[in-house]
Amino acid sequence: MELLIVLALLACPVGMGAMMWWMGRNMNQGNADQAPTVGAASAPASGTVEELRDEHARLTAEIDQLEREEQSPAAGSWGRP
Repeated sequence: MELLIVLALLACPVGMGAMMWWMGRNMNQGNADQAPTVGAASAPASGTVEELRDEHARLTAEIDQLEREEQSPAAGSWGRP
């Protein structure tokens, strides 16, 4: 009877260790196929420099407009949250 209690108490940590080993082994195999290339993070995602500058200008104008709207009080909004 004591042997069954000991086996039951050891089942959880042993099973957890086996799962961690198995998952770690599988993670290492999957990462070998997906190794990052050198300099890949520094390259632009898409588009030319001019397209990126145009997008930047458009986003800057949109941010400015939203900030102006946030700063100006809306008519009739005094009693509202």
